[in-house]
Amino acid sequence: MIDWNQVIELREDVGHDDFGEVVEIFLEEVEETLRGLSHGAQLEAMLHALKGSALNLGFTHFSGLCAEGEVMAARGEGGAVNLGAIRTSYGESRRIFLAELSDRLAA
Repeated sequence: MIDWNQVIELREDVGHDDFGEVVEIFLEEVEETLRGLSHGAQLEAMLHALKGSALNLGFTHFSGLCAEGEVMAARGEGGAVNLGAIRTSYGESRRIFLAELSDRLAA
């Protein structure tokens, strides 16, 4: 669910001191976008943004679901995108990420 190598690479790129702030901003932005996520005209663009954010922080399963939904929306099948599964994947990814982050970064 989490690509820890990506997480470590991101921390190296942004610096240890700024990493916590980057994580906080990521989580806030994703949660704000998820609150507004619906089967509307902006679905494809919103899923694209979520996918990119998720990839940056190593949320692989979540980003994969966003990518699938983005393709469906681009084909005009946005109404069939399982928004519940996307939200659930984010919640589970977030839980695992926060629970394991300090141990993973200490290794």
